[in-house]
Amino acid sequence: MKLTLGFSPCPNDTFIFDALIHHKIDTEGLEFEVFFDDVETLNQKAFNNTLDITKLSYHAFAYVADKYALLDSGSALGFGVGPLLITKNPDISSLKSNISNLTIGIPGKYTTANFLLGLAFPEAQNKQIMVFSEIEDALLNDQIDIGLIIHENRFTYQDKGLHKIIDLGDYWEKQTGCAIPLGGIVIKRDLPMDVQLKVNRIIKRSVEYAFANPKSGLDFIRQHSQEMSEDVMYKHINLYVNKYSVELGAEGRKAIQLLFDKALQNNIIPAIKHNLFLTA
Repeated sequence: MKLTLGFSPCPNDTFIFDALIHHKIDTEGLEFEVFFDDVETLNQKAFNNTLDITKLSYHAFAYVADKYALLDSGSALGFGVGPLLITKNPDISSLKSNISNLTIGIPGKYTTANFLLGLAFPEAQNKQIMVFSEIEDALLNDQIDIGLIIHENRFTYQDKGLHKIIDLGDYWEKQTGCAIPLGGIVIKRDLPMDVQLKVNRIIKRSVEYAFANPKSGLDFIRQHSQEMSEDVMYKHINLYVNKYSVELGAEGRKAIQLLFDKALQNNIIPAIKHNLFLTA
């Protein structure tokens, strides 16, 4: 059986899925046709019900929970992993007080990063959607006033003379005490349950293999990473791939449920009538 699988070319995803797609583990007879896309493109594909299995933002998941269930493995949650608001202007305090008048480059409407921005700064409405890797240059070229960055950009912005306004992950942690849920792996609910459970097992196996053999996928990770420094790639992996990626567990599920509860309270997402999590 062949299933379509979408994830980003970022190091955390290629690290997780390397063993699965290169048959370094038992895939229990399943084959995967892989699509590499940035997170907002993956979100849109989920809205269109395009892929059998896909990475998406937790924010976007709220809109497709009727069609997809969240797998227990492969997620990106953690502490100190949140998106950053950055700027070219070193006068941070004036930016915060005037944020409603400033143009903010965001990596997608349905990203968890934009959801957190809405929680922290509900008055920030002047947003410009951009590919995440283009936000730093847009700041440097004065196309936007503030940038909302994710992924490996959090390791490179200071080298370009840019300044941090706030770490939105830190904001979430102080508000809730929970890890911040960024992205998850979902599977179509209309697939047979034995296939859904099989995929969950295979992804868990792939993450465990990656942890046991961290350099096994180096060439594959480097091939798809926009940042070719091995040091930066593995900083990125260490930040986003952790125990929650192997298995959400009670803590991970609690954080995800809290994210959805807060989003609902703030009218950021519609009401959800399905169980979020994969259940046999």
